[in-house]
Amino acid sequence: MLELFKKFERAVVVALAGLLAATILFSTLELAVTLFKDLASPPVLMLEMHELLDIFGLFLLVLLGIELLETMKAYLRENVVHVEVVMIVAIIAIARKVIILDIKELEGTALLGLAALMAALAFGYVHIKRTHLNCGTRPENHK
Repeated sequence: MLELFKKFERAVVVALAGLLAATILFSTLELAVTLFKDLASPPVLMLEMHELLDIFGLFLLVLLGIELLETMKAYLRENVVHVEVVMIVAIIAIARKVIILDIKELEGTALLGLAALMAALAFGYVHIKRTHLNCGTRPENHK
């Protein structure tokens, strides 16, 4: 029975990885279309601030998808979720949110909360990297 659950779990992860790969492909195409459309609109070859923020947001969204796909690939290879990759995904997600935020419309406490979250994630990531180095293990290169 346990073997059946393992096969089911693997099939679900493979299906999710396929769907995520398709999402990354279409997101990349959306990014390219948005970039070329914005560059072609007057003023030609110039981007306004809101267009630039939209492009950066889409770019980071594609990067998030790639990191999530890396997590799934590692899980399929080793049956282990790499915490380091999960931390990278979280950092990119928060960074994306910070980049596309209109800071003028946020309260100070919300900004402090985002800053604390970024600091905690950065600290966690550095701690994980140091732990790998101190234990003599090298984290897998994800690129």
